[in-house]
Amino acid sequence: ELVAGLDVDLAALADPAARLPLSRVEALIERARALTREPGLGFYLGLKMRISAHGYLGFAAMSAGTLREAVELAARYAPTRTTALALRLHEAGGSASLVIEERTPLGRARDVLIFGLAVGLWQLGCALTGRPLTGGLDVAFPEPDYFQRFAHATPGPVRFGQPLHQLLLDPGALDLPLTMADPVALRLARESCERELDALGSREQLVERTRALLAEPLPLSGVPEAPASFRTIEEVAKRLHVSVRTLKRRLAEEGTTYSELVDAERRERALLLLRSGDLTLAEIADRLGYSDAANFTRAFRRWTGVAPTEYAGPR
Repeated sequence: ELVAGLDVDLAALADPAARLPLSRVEALIERARALTREPGLGFYLGLKMRISAHGYLGFAAMSAGTLREAVELAARYAPTRTTALALRLHEAGGSASLVIEERTPLGRARDVLIFGLAVGLWQLGCALTGRPLTGGLDVAFPEPDYFQRFAHATPGPVRFGQPLHQLLLDPGALDLPLTMADPVALRLARESCERELDALGSREQLVERTRALLAEPLPLSGVPEAPASFRTIEEVAKRLHVSVRTLKRRLAEEGTTYSELVDAERRERALLLLRSGDLTLAEIADRLGYSDAANFTRAFRRWTGVAPTEYAGPR
């Protein structure tokens, strides 16, 4: 009844490597909502998520030594599960977050997919560490009518209408050991994930690898925790073993540029630093490589439509 007329083969879905076009996923979600009369299906999906459902990536995350390592593995190998969403871990100003980036419009399935992934990742973190983890959640869409019925099933306070989707984490929790850590199993699972990633093709990886290099902070001299700038395109090209010209061309083929990726990285880091509440606007501007708070404020308005003080509240 769920798949009738939707060109979905249930037998084919039994294959762990099976993939569906996003339009078909959207149709399935809408059908499921109609049949169950439950608009908040994302929470049910998230609360029922199991690490074993994610194949070699789940095996790798389960075998990691710490929660940080598991999250980093999830971010690197997320394309083996879906190319519609990407994950990035950010740490800055005593705060940490896992950004969930929409690589393509999710349409009517947006709330289900974002809530399902965010709640699912939080649940998996609790299961892998054997501890209740707390934090929060920012989402970029307005609060759905059904949300209050599920507010208790979130890692902490949820803010709607935000500039991006991010799961807010306790930085201290990232160093928690995992209950099933296994270095040998991790090596085997990582090798399998690398093969899956290679099978997807190198172009998709290039944008994510570039973003990963940009996410590595370059510290101010003598202040290791204070990232002040980003790698130049020449440095990134060298790390990726391609020429600058090739890097520019291949990023353009993916619909982006190096400067746009740097701008996006600055935005995400700024949002996290503002959430921490520990730094002044001038200090945040300095950490992001702006000459003064005024230039940072102008950039922040361009990103979000509001001033930094409006986003973070009075300081």
